[in-house]
Amino acid sequence: ARRTMAAVRGSEMSWEERERLEAQADLFSIVYTVEALEKAWVRDTITADQYTDMCRRLIGQFKTVEHMIDGLSVPDFIARYELSCPAAQHRLLEIGVPATVEYSRGGDTSAGELPRAVAETVQHFITSMDALKLGMVAVDQIQPLLNDLLAAITRIPSLPPNFAAKVKTRQWLTTLHAMRAADQLDEAQVRQCLFDLESGYNDFHRSLQSS
Repeated sequence: ARRTMAAVRGSEMSWEERERLEAQADLFSIVYTVEALEKAWVRDTITADQYTDMCRRLIGQFKTVEHMIDGLSVPDFIARYELSCPAAQHRLLEIGVPATVEYSRGGDTSAGELPRAVAETVQHFITSMDALKLGMVAVDQIQPLLNDLLAAITRIPSLPPNFAAKVKTRQWLTTLHAMRAADQLDEAQVRQCLFDLESGYNDFHRSLQSS
């Protein structure tokens, strides 16, 4: 029989059970909201700014609530309640950034806005590298910084979609997105991430000099 959230309600419920149930209800709501948001974006019924702001907020809420459903992974939760949400699964479980960031090619950045976009990209590179050097290696510490970095890089129109720093940053965000907020990068991961950031930073400077 098809299970629903109502099926697990009971008249006598411990505080822990109630908290877990509320977290599951929040997750249920987030997943379906993201599914609807992705469809609205594809159908062009909301603006890019509206989509990006809402998607970032929902991804942040998802990262907060996913660790609160103890003993049940998100894919297991989706399977248990037979949720049909392929777009939400892609955005929340695989990518972790809005589609406007994932696919942007910088075409919306005007010539007048370009110097600021370049300066912000440089700053996000430096901030991300400094954070790792200072021991900020928890997922909820480094992931927002890499999100900002990717968003900045994608605003530079001269950089191709396969620009190494874009690819590496997306890969790291995918890795981080599969981890829990309180998880930490191990020593080898920190070293590799720092190497990728430094390489990307140098590549970015070279691309500016050649453009």
